[in-house]
Amino acid sequence: MDELISAADLASRLGEVSVLDVRYSRTGPSGREEFLRGHIPGAAFVDLDADLAAPPGAGRHPLPDPEHFAAAMRRCGVCADRPVVVLDDAANTFAARCWWLLRHHGHDQVLLLDGGWAAWLGSGGPVETGEAAVPPGDFRAAPGRLPVLDAAGAARVAREGVLVDARAPERYRGEVEPLDPVAGHIPGAVNVPTSDNLDGAAFRPAAQLRARYASARVTGDSEVGVYCGSGVTAAHDVFALQLLGIRAALYVGSWSEWVSDPSRPVALGERADRDGTHARTAG
Repeated sequence: MDELISAADLASRLGEVSVLDVRYSRTGPSGREEFLRGHIPGAAFVDLDADLAAPPGAGRHPLPDPEHFAAAMRRCGVCADRPVVVLDDAANTFAARCWWLLRHHGHDQVLLLDGGWAAWLGSGGPVETGEAAVPPGDFRAAPGRLPVLDAAGAARVAREGVLVDARAPERYRGEVEPLDPVAGHIPGAVNVPTSDNLDGAAFRPAAQLRARYASARVTGDSEVGVYCGSGVTAAHDVFALQLLGIRAALYVGSWSEWVSDPSRPVALGERADRDGTHARTAG
């Protein structure tokens, strides 16, 4: 699990790594406000909506333009030959999107702070306030390093491999849908909620992660894809699988894109057959 770093190890390496803070909130104080109140010394703030996504289209968080993303990373001090540590205050559910984008665009040394901001505070690590003066970096985007899926690809993986739905079980079953206009899941998808990756705010040990995914047929023996609501928290599952040596493709558009086309089938309940039985269209 060498793509995770502990708070203690990060404290010993401050000044040697770039630290990116991806705190985000849909309600209450913004991530930037929380960052200004206190952050890891030398960290740069990364805005999920402005830096890690394009404006909403068919999905709520499309991939950013590579040059736009690279410019944001340079502004945050990211250099090609310098390790990057990413964190948030939501068990890395937002930070994982930044990890994924950096890896996808060619950076090979990207770590998540295990436990995130809570772990840093709990360790007694130093905190600074206000804006951070970060020297610009030299990162250049070379996208294509990690696999991605479009809607057709997600449907194919659901039929031929294993498509993981990373949302909460009640959203997967179609009992509630707080963000998108249609409830349910992609026919054939299996549910492994992002929360199952965690013990508190930290990642579960590898043996526990492996057993949880294996119970959903995710073993690495067949192609794996992951989606969520808008392609953000699904990156957390991609990261968890990376820790296990299982390569998974990200369906970036995720559920918000899937239901934008009313001809696409929607399944309800615990599990739909791979051929779409017990499914309805989004219309």
